[in-house]
Amino acid sequence: MIAAPASAPPEPTRWWAHLYLQVIVAILLGAIVGQFWPEAGKALKPLGDGFIKLVKMVIAPIIFLTLAGGVAGLGQLGTVGRIAAKALGYFVAVSTLALVVGLLVANILQPGAGMHVASASLDAHAVADYAHQAHETSVTGFVTAIIPTTLVSALTDGSILQTLFVAILTGIALSLVGEPARPVVDMIERLTLVVFRITGLVMRLAPIGAFGAIAFTVGQYGAESLVRLGGLVATFWLTAAIFVIVVLGGIARVHGFSILRLLAYLRTELLLVLGTSSSEAALPGLMAKLEAAGCERGVVGLVVPTGYSFNLDGTNIYMTLAALFIAQACDVQLSLGQQFLLLGVAMLSSKGAAGVTGAGFITLAATLSIVPSVPVAGMALILGVDRFMSECRSLTNFIGNAVATIVVARWEGKLDRQRLNEALARCSR
Repeated sequence: MIAAPASAPPEPTRWWAHLYLQVIVAILLGAIVGQFWPEAGKALKPLGDGFIKLVKMVIAPIIFLTLAGGVAGLGQLGTVGRIAAKALGYFVAVSTLALVVGLLVANILQPGAGMHVASASLDAHAVADYAHQAHETSVTGFVTAIIPTTLVSALTDGSILQTLFVAILTGIALSLVGEPARPVVDMIERLTLVVFRITGLVMRLAPIGAFGAIAFTVGQYGAESLVRLGGLVATFWLTAAIFVIVVLGGIARVHGFSILRLLAYLRTELLLVLGTSSSEAALPGLMAKLEAAGCERGVVGLVVPTGYSFNLDGTNIYMTLAALFIAQACDVQLSLGQQFLLLGVAMLSSKGAAGVTGAGFITLAATLSIVPSVPVAGMALILGVDRFMSECRSLTNFIGNAVATIVVARWEGKLDRQRLNEALARCSR
């Protein structure tokens, strides 16, 4: 077995050369440029977009190579099915809990109370595009979209679930063929090393991407929009922090590791998610670091990409919290039964729009369109600050998938506890 790939070349010992420090500086500089020179900040948008495109360029090959080789290495096909079933069971349980947390916080803190917004005064045209996309998104369409046109198109169209589907089929085929397919498995492992090295080179551009993305966000939306709805944004960030520390932290403690040490271990990737507002930007680094921390490659390759579509803790908190905020702002009183209906619809719609660009806002539109008590046009109230909440959604989703992978690996006995402890201990020194 070839050694596990690294997400990037070893970081130099000089403090200023560490990637996570460079990203921090880039985020701060980007915020300054966006605030004081907003037009210049808007013009820097291609830097962030270009970096995310570079990362997405390697995501499909990484998922395919990691998962196909991992499934082939697992040997027994029953093991693959068992891991997938456990992962999906975990996703449903924790995602539902995230929806409930958002519902409880909205009822307790009442972030939209007292605004008294008249529904007739809302600009429905501002969210018309999102509502249209939500209408076109369905669970049936989502399921059929998993099947690619060809085996190769799954790797070129950029769909995570299509890549996942083809990778699993390839891994199963390699496993069934057995020894004659061994040279193919060896080639996959060697290609994995090359692709991860490419990823390491791309990640060195992370500070530039984070700088451009933050400069655009602050320049486009401005700090004043954040002040107007600061209560909602602060409530969402606080709720997500509590969910990560208490809920995910509790799950981590039960399974023998510290959530705070895990966050420190993934600090570079977390800063990258914060800077680019995209959890996909850090997907290659997450997979590499989890494997380096003792999670078996097959488990990482299966759980992480699946979790990116089905384990959206931050998005789920956002949907129930934002929906009740809109209801409160528009003086719409929702009964307990209506709130549970909202929760159920949100659970289904979050799966139907998984993998869609801007999924958080689109799934909220899909949910509100089915629950007529809350006006879809009310989404115009939060449109200006959604970008600031998008970072929080992405961070929470990212952390949730890191925890889920370690937990499932432990359940399957495919976690090297010594390597995990050593990896987490090194980053806390």
